[in-house]
Amino acid sequence: MHWLGLLSMPLAVQAQGFSTTMLRFGCSQIVIDRIDPLVEPGSIPSAHVHQMWENAFNASMPVTDISKLASCTSCTFDQDLSNYWTANVYFRARNGTFKRVPQMVNDQIGAANGGITVYYTAPGPNTVTAFKPGFRMFSGDVARRTPTNLGRKVQSCFRCYTGPNFGGNTYSPCFDLQRDTEGLPQTPCPGGIRSSVIFPICWDGKNLDSPNHMDHVAHPVDGPASFAMVDGKCPSTHPVKIPQVHYEIVWDTTKFNNKEEWPEAGSQPFVLSTGDPTGYGQHGDYVFGWKDNTLQHAMDNRCFGPTCRGLTTQGFNKANQCTVKTVVREDNNGWLKELPGGHHIM
Repeated sequence: MHWLGLLSMPLAVQAQGFSTTMLRFGCSQIVIDRIDPLVEPGSIPSAHVHQMWENAFNASMPVTDISKLASCTSCTFDQDLSNYWTANVYFRARNGTFKRVPQMVNDQIGAANGGITVYYTAPGPNTVTAFKPGFRMFSGDVARRTPTNLGRKVQSCFRCYTGPNFGGNTYSPCFDLQRDTEGLPQTPCPGGIRSSVIFPICWDGKNLDSPNHMDHVAHPVDGPASFAMVDGKCPSTHPVKIPQVHYEIVWDTTKFNNKEEWPEAGSQPFVLSTGDPTGYGQHGDYVFGWKDNTLQHAMDNRCFGPTCRGLTTQGFNKANQCTVKTVVREDNNGWLKELPGGHHIM
């Protein structure tokens, strides 16, 4: 794998006060499907299309040790069998048809097939408690259509890459107010669009889940923790500090930059698979699945980037072979008259 971009990252991390423990690695896409085992377990199909990473994914998943259910991993670390998924992005053409926007490999994560970059961040060694088997959570608000106005503390953002090779900069997600926007970019992006979704860092220490998949976790008392700024104090109701989970997905919008094909009103043409044209409703789902105590080991031993002493890794030639069969048979690649699930733009 090619990781030159990470070699200079520790200095930047130290200079900006970032954490000293930060896993950053890639996972290949395993399937695009309309199922959602967290919010709509057992529903076939679910309300909207998702893209997923990890092998144990299915329409429903028991609250158990997921690492024992998977037969392979699509991620860099052999020990990570967690499930990660988000909504898809679609292009809405002037004639009213829709086409799913493909993903492209994020900077420096290797030859992943439609991959995601995943971060696990801690303030330093021995400062967080890793998730327990069966743990799951959700970040975001599917119904949101207005900004949170949290500035550098936003938990979801987009970056419009101004040129090839990710515009020359992929780091500092969600708190670079000159590069990042909480909503979808309003102008063509020559290098594509990056999505970032950040999860809470405080846990009640008791519940592996909650009815809305959010109440068992919380933000620090001074507000949400921006990327890698994870040294905030947790509230008394949620006193246990957990690793900050953060997703990055890069959408290959380069084939959709001709404004003559954009809606006549001149509005930006991209929508989430939920029917959200703003991007404020971007969200992420997470089901923990690291083997045994390997995530705790990584958080306690200053592991950084895609390597960690005591853990083993695989190449993407192997990771790309880890897939699951599509459950809902519908067109995920052609031009569509409506979004899957019949979602209206709203």
